[in-house]
Amino acid sequence: MQSIGDHMQVDADKLQEINKIKQMEEMKKQLLNKILTKEAFERLSRLRMVNQQLVAEVELYLLQIYQAGRLEARVTDAKLREILKHLTQKKDTKITRR
Repeated sequence: MQSIGDHMQVDADKLQEINKIKQMEEMKKQLLNKILTKEAFERLSRLRMVNQQLVAEVELYLLQIYQAGRLEARVTDAKLREILKHLTQKKDTKITRR
């Protein structure tokens, strides 16, 4: 059996982990707000409601190009739509029979 002290430590660890995640999410949001224009940020927020996985991919891509220094200007709504289009394109797979 675990003691009450052990349970309190586990709860404290979980709380610390949750706070760390919240902090990282807030930092990511601030960076994205810096990288994206207002319209692009709003589009990404609306998209998050219907396709969280795609938004996660876009955010990762944007943060990577920002950290690599390959972002010359803020990402506009039009540029974000291009990125979304590129990431959602289905790859054509052709099967040839012999």
